[in-house]
Amino acid sequence: MNAEKFAYGLLGEKLGHSFSPVIHQKFGLSDYGLIETPRDSLRDILMNRQYKGFNVTIPYKLEVMKYCDEISDEARKIGCVNTIVRKDDGRLYGFNTDFDGFVYAAKTVGIDFKGKKVLICGSGGTSLTAQAAAKSLGSSRLTVVSRGGSVTYDDLHSYVDTDIIVNTTPVGMYPNNLQAPISLDSFPNCAGVIDVIYNPRRTALIMDAESRGVPCTDGLPMLVCQAKRAEELFLGKSIPDSEAERVLREIRAESGNIVLIGMPGSGKSAVAEVIAHQTGRKFIDIDKEIVETAGKTIPEIFAHDGEEVFRAYEREETAKAGKLTGAVIATGGGLVKDFANYASLHQNGRIYYLRRDLEALETEGRPLSKDMETLKQLALERDPLYRKFADTEIENNVSLKGTAQKILEEYCENIGD
Repeated sequence: MNAEKFAYGLLGEKLGHSFSPVIHQKFGLSDYGLIETPRDSLRDILMNRQYKGFNVTIPYKLEVMKYCDEISDEARKIGCVNTIVRKDDGRLYGFNTDFDGFVYAAKTVGIDFKGKKVLICGSGGTSLTAQAAAKSLGSSRLTVVSRGGSVTYDDLHSYVDTDIIVNTTPVGMYPNNLQAPISLDSFPNCAGVIDVIYNPRRTALIMDAESRGVPCTDGLPMLVCQAKRAEELFLGKSIPDSEAERVLREIRAESGNIVLIGMPGSGKSAVAEVIAHQTGRKFIDIDKEIVETAGKTIPEIFAHDGEEVFRAYEREETAKAGKLTGAVIATGGGLVKDFANYASLHQNGRIYYLRRDLEALETEGRPLSKDMETLKQLALERDPLYRKFADTEIENNVSLKGTAQKILEEYCENIGD
């Protein structure tokens, strides 16, 4: 959106893939955009009366306070501002709506702070909010770890009894996916994880928690709830909580990837194309991406370079595809042989194991599935791997449109999982 044509926006230094405009549009505020601002222009933007209100993100949540004429008691107590409203007289009023969002996010997954030992990664503005929320919710011990603070990452061995971990740093945020500030290996008592990052949906830290059955949430519930509260302040009206739940479901559905895995020739690409056509999603065929990158066909890669080289190409293209949002992705039949590909696909996607009778599988041009005996052996080896990757299984023994419809129905019902 053109900066001259909106009155409200998200103010930050680097905003590339923010969901904020879409969220506010879903709440009904179309006059909202991104205000990507270098530090030396911050004051000029805040003083520009074109803008009636701001959400504030990294790295300005503390710095904007000095430009506010009034600051709410809650924001002053927390020590940072993430929402600014310009009143009719031109004065700037600062609020903290992240607090509401943080409490809401914890509640959605049943993370209870009462009497718990809490470790917060990061010491910036969002960390201040998390600290205030943890105290308000009754935590018994609160530790902030940062690279240059009184407690650093080298000191984590002293906090192995931590119950709840909160990440407020950008470590693991797009485009630096699959990085994590810490490993849960060091925290055997961990009973809850909150990562304020929302792109990707599942950071490496969130997936670490998932794998251990630890209750966890990404930052999207927090973002949506604080946006609702900010919009109430912008427009001076109340918005029902049910609207936040609706917006959260819609954003989950639109931003999630639909990923198809399965045997060679099971129809993954054909079904994915139908889904892409019906929904307007971007279609990614990982095998086609490999061919384009390598400059040769898949049989040629196997013949001239070997399977190991092919798998390296596959890993690279899967990592690229997995960073996307709102796409439909068809994978190669052997992608599940490398479990590193799981994190790439799972971080933003719901994964479907597409099944088809062996006799119906296509074999032409497929170097590892040339005949029925080979197919039977492949199926025996790979079925456990497909099941390990998949969120659910879908039979593809009907029409392509019928299979696509089954996937879309299942996706809409379960995307919040």
